[in-house]
Amino acid sequence: MILKKPEADAAIDKHESVEDAVCDCLCVHHEVIDKYSDQLITLDRANSLSELFKTLGDPTRIRIMDALAKSEFCVCDLAELLGLSQSATSHQLRVLRNSDLVKYRREGKMVYYSVHDSHVSELYRQGLEHIDEG
Repeated sequence: MILKKPEADAAIDKHESVEDAVCDCLCVHHEVIDKYSDQLITLDRANSLSELFKTLGDPTRIRIMDALAKSEFCVCDLAELLGLSQSATSHQLRVLRNSDLVKYRREGKMVYYSVHDSHVSELYRQGLEHIDEG
């Protein structure tokens, strides 16, 4: 059963109120539900993805990712570049490393960090592209 709201249809944009951004009728399209119900992300995967985005939800970590998207850096240079202490930089790198967003290699007494892999680089690049679209 479809219950229509009396308001006329209007294009939805990001400036409309929450009330304007909902269906004008109460209707469930069972064929769509049936088609996609077994394709929906599992709760475990959704939680993991949420944690990944939470990790990236910190401006300092984003700035670290930005630097590492451009080049490999040792901890000392990265701290200097970002205006952070080595301790603060190391802490943020540990958080990023625990989420497999960055990796490191040791060369003598120096530790160099880089983006973990091409997937991370692409995720970062697409995020920037999205916000730059306007």
